[in-house]
Amino acid sequence: MSSGTTTVTVSTHILDTTAGRPARGVTVELSAREKSDARWEPAGTSVTDADGRCKDFPALPAGTTQARLLFAVEPYLSRERAEGAAFFPEVAIAFAVAPGEHYHVPLLLNPFGYSVYRGS
Repeated sequence: MSSGTTTVTVSTHILDTTAGRPARGVTVELSAREKSDARWEPAGTSVTDADGRCKDFPALPAGTTQARLLFAVEPYLSRERAEGAAFFPEVAIAFAVAPGEHYHVPLLLNPFGYSVYRGS
């Protein structure tokens, strides 16, 4: 993006570290807020594709300073595992954002843990 751009964009992907493959078919909700004590406002919803990616979220509204990704992982983990209910039914990741930046936030997932980081 050019330095004059004020749009904030977000993408994500999920890797199932137990299976060693992308997590397909997981619903992910993107929310935004202007400051830490404001309410989260829905910004978009996507479902991970065959590569475990969500690339179609809309740009965040002007003035956004924080974003949140809510991963609905329980249906995926229940489908992929015979052990029963998922320990983590959902994963919520909130992070700070700045105008003009793109944030790629991958989720590394397994039945009893997860990790996230800012990707590129």
